[in-house]
Amino acid sequence: MKNRLNFLLIICAFAIASTSLFAQALPGTLNWYNGEGTGMFTDKAYGLLKSKKSQTVIVAVIDSGVDIEHEDLKGKIWVNTGEIPNNKIDDDKNGYVDDVHGWNFLGNAKGENLDAACLEKTRILKALMDKYEGVDESTIVASEEFLLYQEVKMEVENEISEYAPYLESLDQFDEDTRKYITDHIDYLLNVNFDDRALIGDNPDDFNDKNYGNSNVEGPDALHGTHVAGIIAAIRGNGLGGDGVAENVKIMSVRAVPNGDENDKDVALAIRYAVDNGAMVINMSFGKNYSPYQNKVKEAILYADSKGVLMVHASGNDSKDTDVEPNFPTALYATQEIPTPHWLSIGASTKDKGELVASFSNFGEKSVDVFAPGFEIYNSVPQSDYQNLQGTSMASPMVAGVAAMLKSYFPTLSMLQIRQAIVSSVTVQKELKSLCNSHGTVNVYNAVKACQKMEGGK
Repeated sequence: MKNRLNFLLIICAFAIASTSLFAQALPGTLNWYNGEGTGMFTDKAYGLLKSKKSQTVIVAVIDSGVDIEHEDLKGKIWVNTGEIPNNKIDDDKNGYVDDVHGWNFLGNAKGENLDAACLEKTRILKALMDKYEGVDESTIVASEEFLLYQEVKMEVENEISEYAPYLESLDQFDEDTRKYITDHIDYLLNVNFDDRALIGDNPDDFNDKNYGNSNVEGPDALHGTHVAGIIAAIRGNGLGGDGVAENVKIMSVRAVPNGDENDKDVALAIRYAVDNGAMVINMSFGKNYSPYQNKVKEAILYADSKGVLMVHASGNDSKDTDVEPNFPTALYATQEIPTPHWLSIGASTKDKGELVASFSNFGEKSVDVFAPGFEIYNSVPQSDYQNLQGTSMASPMVAGVAAMLKSYFPTLSMLQIRQAIVSSVTVQKELKSLCNSHGTVNVYNAVKACQKMEGGK
């Protein structure tokens, strides 16, 4: 999960120090992303909806887990009414036992949960080592597989060489940074680490679905809780930042470890969300390699066929995803046109003079819109709050917008909601070649677009 790792690197260097700084900021600046100017005009948009009733919309957060007891998410967590809690019976017969608030694909029936996992390039290297390690490369035909082996081997070795020197001076760093460094050496880049041993499934068999547990928080829910808060934190209560959407329920689907997510977990997580009523799926994760991308594509097309909108973070590598994909993606090589029910989101800042976040990926074809993703103050576990940044934060902004629009305009399809979001952006000259809409999300304009669509029907 390269995006989350980049995001964690940012907070190790910046956000921990900046939390106290932003606690002293002017009250309005903590919620800038819902305001006007470089914000999304969310608060202004609600003024257009005062006399309109809303319906509840379920938003699935496929992430590291969510603190479902957070004070700012009270009443905002999805409940599977077909399931009786903790009776160890699959009451609704959906294949998942006691999935009251979602499902955890990173655990086992004993209640144990995976935290750190390998990067995908580490998994690929491990799978190919027996075949190519120690073999005279001059005797090997340069097949696509061998070229991939050379590529990931070089990347893994180079990254290990970057982190290894710091092991002798760990006492110079804070606890979070130390963990970040040692996790890379011990788990993420370690070909000898079996990251599926605890879970016990076969990650190459997509029909092997009987794994996981109902613990939707997991051992480290910081990322997922922040994402959930951006979408759904209680508005106007003075705690943290306000959520974008008002009448929503968060379904927590844990599939993103400290490391790269597994293609199988992602595919099953998407299908779980769709089959259990989510109309919007937020995916604040991504990676450079996807061995089973066609299986993930099948799940994406399944969600698309059910009219479910998928919102995905474009990534934090400052790269052009038209050229270098950030998986999962709607632009697979075997698919000529993008998946319709898909939005890829870049990150913007609150600074009009430097609107595009320096870390954000971009792509005139592959990225749809930009949304606030820098200096975002919202919920983290233990009813706390923190200032974080990344396209991981920009994606739930748009997922929240989509859910908010669907709740007030239930007769509109998610495809129409998507069109309203993309067609009503605030056009920004800086984004002319960085995304296909050329702009940042404007909720006020999107509401007016939905009003027009609703009137037209």
